[in-house]
Amino acid sequence: MFGNDWDEVLQEETHKPYFEELRYALAREYKQYTVYPPKDKLFSALKLTPYSKTRVVILGQDPYHGAGQAHGLSFSVEPGVRIPPSLRNIYTELHNDLGVPVPNHGSLLHWAEEGVLMLNAVLTVREGQPNSHKGLGWETFTDAIMEKLNERTEPMVFILWGSHAQLKGASIDRSRHKVIQSPHPSPFSAHRGFLGSHPFSQANSYLESHGLTGIDWSIPNV
Repeated sequence: MFGNDWDEVLQEETHKPYFEELRYALAREYKQYTVYPPKDKLFSALKLTPYSKTRVVILGQDPYHGAGQAHGLSFSVEPGVRIPPSLRNIYTELHNDLGVPVPNHGSLLHWAEEGVLMLNAVLTVREGQPNSHKGLGWETFTDAIMEKLNERTEPMVFILWGSHAQLKGASIDRSRHKVIQSPHPSPFSAHRGFLGSHPFSQANSYLESHGLTGIDWSIPNV
């Protein structure tokens, strides 16, 4: 399903009754409505960032619900698509934190390839209807992903922006992993503590202090 070690890690999960029900529900949704991301991009986060290569998790809520935006990575949009406001604030913080240039596009593919799991709590959405797939079963699946990562002995970083992500990450073992929390980068809350929170340098400091390679957070232009 994922083409890497997530297949084995999540094998039991993907055979549970709720996951079968989720697959039936999704087949129906994709048939009756316009659903994002496209089917072939549904599991991009897991396909691009194997379990064993994950060093950082950035947890989002649900995919962008506008045409052409969502492509399976939290906060990210396809190149050529207008950069959404939350991502603009992420780029502002990235520049202020590390001094790296702001890229000319909104694709966070490079981060995924660097070992940053760009995971949404809910992996699909109907066009123009935010949270329309809440309660479909995705939350159970992504909770299982978080738990599998939490079980890892190698230290990693969980970046939780906003109360929704923080609630989902409440059970992370902070004696083994680093949790970085702040308000959400949305224009409604970014000025309440997201801007100036230095999540990127914090993540790298933690990884490097444990003898691991930091993330190359700079995103090449296209």
